[in-house]
Amino acid sequence: MQLTLGPILYNWSPELWRDFYFRIADEAPVDTVVVGEVVCSKRLPFFAGHLPHVVERLASAGKSVLLGSLILPSLARERRQMAELAQADGMTVEVNDVTCLAHLQGRPHAIGPFVNVYNEATAAFLIRQGAQRICLPPELPLQSIRAIAAATPDTAIEVFAFGKVPLAISARCYHARIHKLSKDNCRFVCEQDPDGLTVDTLDGERFLSVNGVQTLSHTCANLIASAHELAAAGVRALRLSPQQCDMVAVAHTFKDVLDGRREAQSAIDVLEKIYPQALFADGFIHGIPGHVLATKGARSALGPGSDAVGSNGRFGS
Repeated sequence: MQLTLGPILYNWSPELWRDFYFRIADEAPVDTVVVGEVVCSKRLPFFAGHLPHVVERLASAGKSVLLGSLILPSLARERRQMAELAQADGMTVEVNDVTCLAHLQGRPHAIGPFVNVYNEATAAFLIRQGAQRICLPPELPLQSIRAIAAATPDTAIEVFAFGKVPLAISARCYHARIHKLSKDNCRFVCEQDPDGLTVDTLDGERFLSVNGVQTLSHTCANLIASAHELAAAGVRALRLSPQQCDMVAVAHTFKDVLDGRREAQSAIDVLEKIYPQALFADGFIHGIPGHVLATKGARSALGPGSDAVGSNGRFGS
């Protein structure tokens, strides 16, 4: 079982973005790192100058580097950027929108969690197009994960295991709308919320997070208690999605569990200290609502001491 660091989904300052990946290269026990802007193409120019240096630093540290494509290309310039990305020499692209496949023309590539791979037939089709690894959508239950992995034994199947869960993408920018700005004149206000902006229900309950054009869960997925079960199901990698916490420490904690140096419950306790503002959830993998925490002994969106499996109707994701 390997560890993958997914792309930064949020609008971080260029220096913070660069230094984050430099530290990942030097200190994090991850095998693969996905870099690039996948949410909003308007953010790309801010860190584009740092990208070659980040890729070089990660590769020099022995990490496999994937270039992530945009999730929802809708403009002519975005389609051109995607075509250029697909032709990058010596680099492997992680596809986050199926329109990117036409530019790859069978070249080896990876599939990101934003492509809807819900069954074995879809996975087999993508493999025929050249996919060598597939990160499954985070809402799949273990039964489906096991079936897809069993049907694709020669392909690296990956599961989203830590971070706020990406749920949807839109052509409309929620951050701009909240600040009464247009998408074309957004002033990049999403940078004010480097971990996403919490959305409450009309009853004042925390419900979702928004990140520019993207909708995320309010809760943070944490599948560390299911790591060995996922390995037994044929999953070859767990994906950690960057959040505003010490992701190097998160990676070491997952690695300790995978290597048998730490028990899952102890690891959950450590992760709660690393990311104290997070409410963990693992419902999707258990086939129950995603905002629910089925693992006993960890903080959940249902509140301290709640029986997380028996949802009381409150929305936590």
